[in-house]
Amino acid sequence: MRLDFAEPLDAGERHALGVVRRLGTVGALFLAIGSLGAGAAPVLNPVQTLPVLRLFVRIPTVSLAVAFAGMAMLVIGWLMLGRFARPGRPRLASNRQMSRTLMMWLTPLLVIPPLFSRDVYAYLAQSEIVHRGLDPYSLGPAQALGVGDPLTMGVSSMWRDTSPPYGPLYLRVGGWLAGISGDHIAVGVLLHRVLALAGVALMVWAMPRLARRFGVQPVTALWLGALNPLVLFHLVAGAHNDALGIGLMMAGLELGLRRLPIRVKGDTPPPLAQGELLFIALGTSVITIGVAVKLYAILALPFFTVMVARRWHGKLIDLFRAGAAMFAVFAVVLVAACLGSGLGFGWLSNLGTPGLVRAWISPIAELANVGGVLGIALGLGNHTDALVPIIGTLGYVLAAAITAKFLWDSFKWRYRPIIGLGVSLGAVMVLQIALQPWYLLWAVVPLAAAAGTSRFRVAATVISAVLAFVDFPNGGTYGDHAYVVPQAYVAGGIVVALALVVVRLSAPTLLRRPERQTPVTLEVFET
Repeated sequence: MRLDFAEPLDAGERHALGVVRRLGTVGALFLAIGSLGAGAAPVLNPVQTLPVLRLFVRIPTVSLAVAFAGMAMLVIGWLMLGRFARPGRPRLASNRQMSRTLMMWLTPLLVIPPLFSRDVYAYLAQSEIVHRGLDPYSLGPAQALGVGDPLTMGVSSMWRDTSPPYGPLYLRVGGWLAGISGDHIAVGVLLHRVLALAGVALMVWAMPRLARRFGVQPVTALWLGALNPLVLFHLVAGAHNDALGIGLMMAGLELGLRRLPIRVKGDTPPPLAQGELLFIALGTSVITIGVAVKLYAILALPFFTVMVARRWHGKLIDLFRAGAAMFAVFAVVLVAACLGSGLGFGWLSNLGTPGLVRAWISPIAELANVGGVLGIALGLGNHTDALVPIIGTLGYVLAAAITAKFLWDSFKWRYRPIIGLGVSLGAVMVLQIALQPWYLLWAVVPLAAAAGTSRFRVAATVISAVLAFVDFPNGGTYGDHAYVVPQAYVAGGIVVALALVVVRLSAPTLLRRPERQTPVTLEVFET
């Protein structure tokens, strides 16, 4: 396997990079300003008490136009930024330049109302339940805090009587944060956004290291994974706990692989390296902590087991030995997290809670809806509700089959295990009824660090750019006021067009088709 060796950007490219950075930063500022009137604000909105800023609450159509313009500028800026991270160029942006760009784009989104979802208010209410010493896995916010509690009022109506599926470690940390924020919802949102930012920081730390290990340009992995609009919009602005779960999963993989000697198929297994077993156990522990935040991280463990078994002798006995040892570490850490948090194992009985939502972007949900429509057309009645659990179960069975296939194929050296992990996580996300745009990041992030093909990058880029626009900034719909949406989007589009004119005048090369040049290459190896 070979890794492209690239020179630093030249003066003209650094100027163009600066233009892209400023476009994205202005977009982030627009999105931050628009969020004041078009975001998922709490019921008791503190912005309404602030002079000048409260004006945006009273002009929601203008706020939506400003927010949309910001979204579009960020997505376009990200696409333009991709030309400086595309493998095959003789000059590429550095990891530091990419990380600095990320910080410029993130900063305006750190102190704004939540965007694209109201889930963070559920986090706040559930954390307060923990802080009060109650069981969040048996009581919903309405029962534990009361319907009139400010924290309950911010939770979407369908989640006020439900218990969360989140791991006990996340809720225990949330309980500590609730002790700091109290009833101050804005402070609580900011604290949970700090947790999300910690997850993004773990991604930024782990992804370039894993990418270099697997022969992918580190800067390409950072661009596609960490600077992805779905990360900016949903993990940071939306403060979703998936950020921490994904970050811990990626950090655990990097730690676990750190002391594994390089081995490719057919090589004689080298002797045990110093600290190898310790780092395998450490990586397993960190991934398990990620499981105690969000269950999806558990899929990393069997693929990590395959990596270890392949590094040893690649035989079934190695797979069983590695699996048994890692399962023991997993069990000890998870039991410690559940019991040490004081919340126990109640979260396992709530894993079906997200399935209460039928996401319109979910193929499984749409298949059930089509079945219901056909039933009506054939005079059999509307059986959508009956089809949902049946098709949903079939979806999970298919995802399990795909995971088993990629586990076995990875063990037989047909795929890299981390690619098998990304594909399997993608299958699990797509084939569930509650699919949300940010769920795809569970697949995109590990694949960005290991999949070096242009076909994957193009597909992931298109999907990420499209999904960035499927949710409204307020995290819901506009109902009877849907007419404001096209008005706002037309106005926002005009602003974006003017911004592109400025970009065209400042750096004309950014709007031209990039020319591919043959880079210098160096040999690298996979683990």
